Amino acid sequence: QVRLVESGGGLVQAGGSLRLSCTASGLTFRSYAMGWFRQAPGKERAQREFVTGINWSGGSTDYADSMKGRFTISRDNAKNTVYLQMNSLKPEDTAVYYCAASSPPWTVVREERSYAYWGQGTQVTVSS
Repeated sequence: QVRLVESGGGLVQAGGSLRLSCTASGLTFRSYAMGWFRQAPGKERAQREFVTGINWSGGSTDYADSMKGRFTISRDNAKNTVYLQMNSLKPEDTAVYYCAASSPPWTVVREERSYAYWGQGTQVTVSS
């Protein structure tokens, strides 16, 4: 049984930082690229937004334009964990953040349909 479990969400003031973690089990972690998506308040699940992704080795990453320079994705294959460091947070970053796993592992994709496994999400709230 594949499980992706996010943690690290919470309430933070604008300009602050949070570090999200996503730990995987039940799969060969290095066989997957990993991505982070978010669902803003009032948006449907089908309107989830790609945030960032990383390939199996960490050698390739991709960021949505609005996250570049503020967010950093990384992974530790020995710990089956992918991280999302979020700095300079803005109220518009408020959302439920989901991690997801996709294959093939060597490429990062933005399309939700390419991700086979999803976590349950963690809430990030940024106050102004």
